[in-house]
Amino acid sequence: MKKLVFSLVAIATLSLTSCNDKAKEAETSEAEEAAVAEVTATAYTISTDDSTIMWKGFKPTGTHNGEIAVSGGDLSVEDGMIKSGTVTIDMGTIEVKDIPAEEEGNAKLKGHLSSPDFFDVETYPTAKFVVTGMSEADGKTMLQGNLTLKDATNNVSIPVSTSMNGDVMTLTSEAFTIDRSKWNVKYGSKSFFDDLGDSFINDDIELQISVKANKA
Repeated sequence: MKKLVFSLVAIATLSLTSCNDKAKEAETSEAEEAAVAEVTATAYTISTDDSTIMWKGFKPTGTHNGEIAVSGGDLSVEDGMIKSGTVTIDMGTIEVKDIPAEEEGNAKLKGHLSSPDFFDVETYPTAKFVVTGMSEADGKTMLQGNLTLKDATNNVSIPVSTSMNGDVMTLTSEAFTIDRSKWNVKYGSKSFFDDLGDSFINDDIELQISVKANKA
């Protein structure tokens, strides 16, 4: 009996820890019109070698994490504010970091994430974030943009910080989550299937963006 109680407590603790470790979900709404910068704005070209997106996925038994490469894009900046821009994401570069590269599980998970079960990389090789605005809210700088993933586009608002070092601009987001069901990523999702039991995968995907851009 004591062993049973201990096991239940351990499971509950793991669940609570997993929930508390997740970042806040980004405010999500219907797609909006892309922002257009004034001609006086300064153009920056994203450095693909210095930009990346960190990801984390959650399930009852634990988490997986990794990176996705940024394959291009540009930003227009005026008075320290991003006025317009596009970030293109190469979905074919999904990497798994929590499983050693030489282990079979690494390639297996990467292949599954790339398959039609998840992001269907063959059909949708890129994702895209298009800036729709930038604002201040509750002491934070919020960047709004249309995120296109697979065949769906939604507007998200994410907390970011920016800095300038000569002709280089750095944009870094706080960790945030998106609800993958809103982008039709259905595998193992309780939003689409009722008979999963404990074999579900959380709808939350945690992301953190780091972008460097050089003055054009």
